[in-house]
Amino acid sequence: MNFEGLDPGLAEFSPAMHSTLDPVLDAHLNPSLLQNVELDPEGVALEALPVQESVHIMEGVYSELHSVVAEVGVPVSVSHFDLHEEMLWVGSHGGHATSFFGPALERYSSFQVNGSDDIRQIQSLENGILFLTKNNLKYMARGGLIIFDYLLDESEDMHSLLLTDNSTLLVGGLQSHILELDLNTVQETQKYAVETPGVTIMRQTNRFFFCGHTSGKVSLRDLRSFKVEHEFDAFSGSLSDFDVHGNLLAACGFSSRLTGLACDRFLKVYDLRMMRAITPLQVHVDPAFLRFIPTYTSRLAIISQSGQCQFCEPTGLANPADIFHVNPVGPLLMTFDVSASKQALAFGDSEGCVHLWTDSPEPSFNPYSRETEFALPCLVDSLPPLDWSQDLLPLSLIPVPLTTDTLLSDWPAANSAPAPRRAPPVDAEILRTMKKVGFIGYAPNPRTRLRNQIPYRLKESDHEFDNLSQVTESPTGREEEPLHTVSKKYRKVTIKYSKLGLEDFDFKHYNKTLFAGLEPHIPNAYCNCMIQVLYFLEPVRCLIQNHLCQKEFCLACELGFLFHMLDLSRGDPCQGSNFLRAFRTIPEASALGLILADSDEASGKGSLARLIQRWNRFILTQLHQDMQELEVPQAYRGAGGSSFCSSGDSIIGQLFSCEMENCSLCRCGSETVRASSTLLFTLSYPEDKTGKNYEFAQVLKRSICLEQNTQAWCDNCEKYQPTIQTRNIRHLPDILVINCEVNSSKEADFWRLQAEVAFKIAVKKIGGEMKSKEFASADRKELRSSEGFLCCSSIEELKNVWLPFSIRMKMTKNKGLDVCNWADEHEVQWGPARAEEEHGVYVYDLMATVVHILDSRTGGSLVAHIKVGETYHQRKEGVTHQQWYLFNDFLIEPIDKYEAVQFDMNWKVPAILYYVKRNLNSRYNLNIKNPIEASVLLAEASLARKQRKTHTTFIPLMLNEMPQVGDLVGLDAEFVTLNEEEAELRSDGTKSTIKPSQMSVARITCVRGQGPNEGIPFIDDYISTQEQVVDYLTQYSGIKPGDLDAKISSKHLTTLKSTYLKLRFLIDIGVKFVGHGLQKDFRVINLMVPKDQVLDTVYLFHMPRKRMISLRFLAWYFLDLKIQGETHDSIEDARTALQLYRKYLELSKNGTEPESFHKVLKGLYEKGRKMDWKVPEPESQTSPKREYAAVFSSVLAL
Repeated sequence: MNFEGLDPGLAEFSPAMHSTLDPVLDAHLNPSLLQNVELDPEGVALEALPVQESVHIMEGVYSELHSVVAEVGVPVSVSHFDLHEEMLWVGSHGGHATSFFGPALERYSSFQVNGSDDIRQIQSLENGILFLTKNNLKYMARGGLIIFDYLLDESEDMHSLLLTDNSTLLVGGLQSHILELDLNTVQETQKYAVETPGVTIMRQTNRFFFCGHTSGKVSLRDLRSFKVEHEFDAFSGSLSDFDVHGNLLAACGFSSRLTGLACDRFLKVYDLRMMRAITPLQVHVDPAFLRFIPTYTSRLAIISQSGQCQFCEPTGLANPADIFHVNPVGPLLMTFDVSASKQALAFGDSEGCVHLWTDSPEPSFNPYSRETEFALPCLVDSLPPLDWSQDLLPLSLIPVPLTTDTLLSDWPAANSAPAPRRAPPVDAEILRTMKKVGFIGYAPNPRTRLRNQIPYRLKESDHEFDNLSQVTESPTGREEEPLHTVSKKYRKVTIKYSKLGLEDFDFKHYNKTLFAGLEPHIPNAYCNCMIQVLYFLEPVRCLIQNHLCQKEFCLACELGFLFHMLDLSRGDPCQGSNFLRAFRTIPEASALGLILADSDEASGKGSLARLIQRWNRFILTQLHQDMQELEVPQAYRGAGGSSFCSSGDSIIGQLFSCEMENCSLCRCGSETVRASSTLLFTLSYPEDKTGKNYEFAQVLKRSICLEQNTQAWCDNCEKYQPTIQTRNIRHLPDILVINCEVNSSKEADFWRLQAEVAFKIAVKKIGGEMKSKEFASADRKELRSSEGFLCCSSIEELKNVWLPFSIRMKMTKNKGLDVCNWADEHEVQWGPARAEEEHGVYVYDLMATVVHILDSRTGGSLVAHIKVGETYHQRKEGVTHQQWYLFNDFLIEPIDKYEAVQFDMNWKVPAILYYVKRNLNSRYNLNIKNPIEASVLLAEASLARKQRKTHTTFIPLMLNEMPQVGDLVGLDAEFVTLNEEEAELRSDGTKSTIKPSQMSVARITCVRGQGPNEGIPFIDDYISTQEQVVDYLTQYSGIKPGDLDAKISSKHLTTLKSTYLKLRFLIDIGVKFVGHGLQKDFRVINLMVPKDQVLDTVYLFHMPRKRMISLRFLAWYFLDLKIQGETHDSIEDARTALQLYRKYLELSKNGTEPESFHKVLKGLYEKGRKMDWKVPEPESQTSPKREYAAVFSSVLAL
């Protein structure tokens, strides 16, 4: 069935509309309704499940015979009467299948088909049942054993299947093709193209295949060729259901209205003999399902989602007297099916109930059903009880059957691994005095232990929870493995460097999405996870990218540049080097201890959880201050036009700031009230050791409305007095930021205890108290906790969960605050959250969690779980949906949403939480206007005091020379080294790079690529740096000490930000950069340039699987130029690259003759090998022009 266009008002179903629906559990509940479902003895209602008393069934008239619960609270997605046995099959939205035997609906089997996707169609065969999910087809025996499991492509979205014969199956969905599968070989035999994609319903007669499309059309296809023979355009909106009987086709669906799609009360009926529509049939219900029930006449059963059913003739008139009501437990009917004998109707509702209506007291589902096989009863005699507290109790009293099969306890080698006790570390004194001969070491016995006796030490439990105690400082402690294991995707990721640097590192192995990760090797890159959190806040991202100011080191500007790179990237990692460079220059960051030394960051010293929480507070405060800058200089006037500019408070303040009243009450009765605001809150945990159950909302309210006793100055008493400090909320923020402050074992034990209590309560409400080993083997069910904030598909997902996905906050009239956990089910009970905002009620949804990973082997790390919104998926992947992702530097992986709130305190500790108001994006203008204007390319003053006009090496662009889309610009950059490379020698003599050298751009040159001034530079900026330069690399860069010092330099000295803006403008305008080795240049400059705007001569003159050729050799061979004699000059290099590109166009005929150019390259590589890739000295130089000219002329002759 197609659910597109359903009336959203049906979801807001009010119980008061139907008197038969009682909101509490019926005291006279029919016991057969809840077979194998345990109810809580305390009387807490799982769902409203009232069922009428036994009804007298009148022959020929359909009446309700039985109702039963398939899964409590899980909507039924599909129902199907077995065509071979007296069974009814039901599939749920949680991927669970349940079967019921006979008209009494006795539960026969129940098993999980898919772990995450809903079951969309069921088809019964002789030996088993076919289940179709989104991209999986599973064939299972009626008892639950898998016969085959066929995985479709991940991009498929299947909705319907049709069994054409005993061994052939058609599968269709939202894609533009239909698959034909052979059930004998379980292989795809044919793929039929569909002109109109979206096949959600398929039927078959002896003449045609009938395909129902989401566009509202029904196509008739040939049985052999599958070609379209005819097509009915039934509805303008979408198709809901259709059925075929004899020469009639009836369909129901949705029609387009001004306000959207509306359910059409006219059924479209078509005569298949004349292939035309006959008079539409008007009905008195909103049709969602329809089936022909041909008993005495060709009756139609029309069902609405609200539970109304009407019978009528397809060629007659519908009579309102023929309407009867199905009383669903949930607000909606989700599925409908008719048995083969036409004696039984099955309905499934949104609360997991199945209703069976029949026309006789003892109906049969099939005319000729075979006998159903049942499990044998247990024949084991009752055994005497065993007292497990007795240590000497012989386990041989337990009878074990003699069998030759493999026992369940005999684990295969693939699932088990030996865990030997680790050998103790070698004594440090032995290592100090050891002398090596070859690969054998000799040392005297220090006599510290007895001969041949070495004691094993068990690791003592850590009493301190901080990261300092997790990473021991002695090598002895690090050798011992912790008892817990960190999941692989949460471990600290590192980049393995080779001789080519990063070019051959496979980042796609860690990130198969189109979102960009961040590289971790830069100093103070521990904040990568928080940068990703801020980026995926849509209003923050738009605000930051619209910001541009005059300050040289502005974090908001640098963050906006980094966000722009993340926008342009298609899965390639970015690096925040410029942002972190500006971050290191902020004095407040250093004062707060946020700047880590390289040694501390590598070894994991210091608490990363405390560090990232301080960084979180710092960045919000810093962005708030940067946004309050109202002075916008003329050179950056583009930023003033931003829609985010405000004359009052900054947008950061509007998003994150919470206005409060701080009251101080002295014991003398004097009260002082002052107003303040905060950008985030810190959790304050109750001092309770009794194990009391606290909801997260209770702790959050306690932390926001904080009350504490402290010493404060009293003006009335004129001295310090004990006072009661209270905090009341005036205005709630749009984004609620929470620092968890889990910095010791005390807070960790509180989280662990509350998660255990929540787990026990949730399980108790579902199925009573069970032992943990029973949970491991329990069927997968949908579970809800008592607070209603969690709904999961596995019991394991309930463990270590205390955090709700949504919270509801309400401002009371007496300046109080009500906070409670919120679930989407409350929408029906209390109404939509958007409507309540007018009364000061807000719903906040969890958007991100930042966690601290405790790993003694790597020193720990920080990762983020982020709920990526629809706009980001639309831009990157062209789809509209929301998904949780794990961001671990450059590792990005989609995860289940419950993983974002599961915190195993042994290794995964929460640090920061971000909650956002529902429908936040609709409150802000999300348009991004590029704040960089062409004025940045005009002439500007130099920072150097000694620069004169005679030293100018470039001519700035005039207004009539402004570059256009597709213009060529020659580019070259020179760099200096800030930190040397860290490497180690392996035992085989090869060098392994641990950490690459940290480079900084020192000179950037851009030359004109066309026009009368072609080859003349318009940018030649030397970049001033405040960081210490380790190596100026003068031989390769031409940069000398003093060139970057504003006091003594004679060059045109600018800031990195000024030159960065020029390059950004050129990229945004669409010019094409020509240069040699531009990939490294852009990487160090920290720019993301689209590949179609880069013309790199190092790749133009390169053959696959051959070495890269230097610019110096290419200039000598093709241009007869000798460059880079004593040192490098960026102007010379940029001009040479432009000339080489012109030569490439000449030799390859503008790329039209690749084979002739390939022969030129072969001559180039042969000459290079002969000369060992070295340019000859002037006295021995033979002009290379003659050689490649001879090669080129021979190619033309051929």
